[in-house]
Amino acid sequence: MTTTGWAPKTELETESLVKPAAQRKGRLPSFVPPLVVATAVLAVWYLISYVFLDQTRRFLLPPPHEIFTGAIFVPDSLADIGLATLRTTIVALIGLLIAIVLGVAWAVAMSQARWLETSLFPYAVILQCIPILALVPLIGFWFGFEYPARVIVCVMIALFPMVSNTLFGIQSVDAGQRELFRLHGAARWTVLRKLEFPNALPAIFAGMRISAGLAVVGAIVGDFFFRRGEPGLGALISNYQAQIQSEELFAAILAASLLGIVIFAAFGWLSRAAVGAWYESSGR
Repeated sequence: MTTTGWAPKTELETESLVKPAAQRKGRLPSFVPPLVVATAVLAVWYLISYVFLDQTRRFLLPPPHEIFTGAIFVPDSLADIGLATLRTTIVALIGLLIAIVLGVAWAVAMSQARWLETSLFPYAVILQCIPILALVPLIGFWFGFEYPARVIVCVMIALFPMVSNTLFGIQSVDAGQRELFRLHGAARWTVLRKLEFPNALPAIFAGMRISAGLAVVGAIVGDFFFRRGEPGLGALISNYQAQIQSEELFAAILAASLLGIVIFAAFGWLSRAAVGAWYESSGR
């Protein structure tokens, strides 16, 4: 005789249903850990400013509130930093766009033949390993000391992550899928367009996020050395350092940090919008 209807769940099944809910209730909101770290950093900052530094040496690390009252809330300083940030943003975005196009094209070319990868990839590594400061004088001699030179520095710093990540994504295609395309007689361009490139998109966007932060660094470094033309954050930081304007100096550094965070977050959002619907990260 058989019966139908509700059957009580076992203890293991009940625990498996209750445990995730309990974990979600006990988990802290995502903004709490960074807030705790920021509070600790500010506390140490104030401790160093008021305890370890006397009044005559406090310009080395002014208290955080003085950065706001002495620079950010001062209209002239805020206008200078805002305009310099805009100029640095333009240089960084142009350099990043060029690095993305060149990096993807470079990686796609290397993926087409083993001899191309063997021939070209060492130069990508060399470009990454050469200290950019050693090339800055040559870049200035060849391309001048204005916007083109700053953009070139951005491209050189941001290029390698795009090359390496794109190549890794293309080469990480499952062997079974490659064999399936080969059995159907797919052309090389078809394999690249319909299999390899879509498979490489998560790695490409990861490279974009890395290159985005490096492009900001490149824009500031280039502006730091190439002073002609309209000054960006690098030139502004150099001027504040030379004039020992510590509040303005820290405010400019804060603006540079926020610029890097914003660009990095923007490409993170773009990555989730482009591939998040079908690419599931294995993270926690």
